[in-house]
Amino acid sequence: MNGNNYLKLLVENLHSATVATIGSDGHPQTRTIDMMLWDEQGVYFLTAKGKAFYAQLMEQRYIALSATKDKKSVSLRGKIQNIGSEKLDEIFKKNPYMQAIYPGDTRSALEVFHLYEASGEYFDISVPSHVTRDSIVIGQPEAVVSGYFVGSACIGCKLCYSVCPQKCIDISTKPVVIDQSRCLRCGRCESICPEHAIEKRG
Repeated sequence: MNGNNYLKLLVENLHSATVATIGSDGHPQTRTIDMMLWDEQGVYFLTAKGKAFYAQLMEQRYIALSATKDKKSVSLRGKIQNIGSEKLDEIFKKNPYMQAIYPGDTRSALEVFHLYEASGEYFDISVPSHVTRDSIVIGQPEAVVSGYFVGSACIGCKLCYSVCPQKCIDISTKPVVIDQSRCLRCGRCESICPEHAIEKRG
């Protein structure tokens, strides 16, 4: 799938996400927020202006979120902006349950936030013996490379493959190559490598 398909999955299928900000005590704080809309520019959600969450969003301009359903998950972290009442009518049209929560003109208590620059990943364990992982990018965030990578010191001993839960290491080449789209990032390969040729990044 491409990035837009992951955003569509987040909004239309997963829908409710755990969103993290930093609370007034300096510690992480989470709450469940519905992701209301998506387009090529990102993801949209809303909250009431009187909530502590609203104040945190306005001050921090950054969130992390994670949503999961049926053993598939989307996680993102990145920049947000307040776009006021823009897209509010569209959100209520596409999410009619909101009309019962905020009937009539009471929706004026709400403002819309746009996650416009973010990075994260899609993770699917619905087939446990063959997991799937993919990167998601919204906008142009700084590139983050993460995972386990094999360097030139690899001697081709295949010990890493022997302990890999997903058997996602190509041992037909030297250095061997880890399939990042299937890697669990458990670190077993790194710990067993006799040449310390496997490096954790990110």
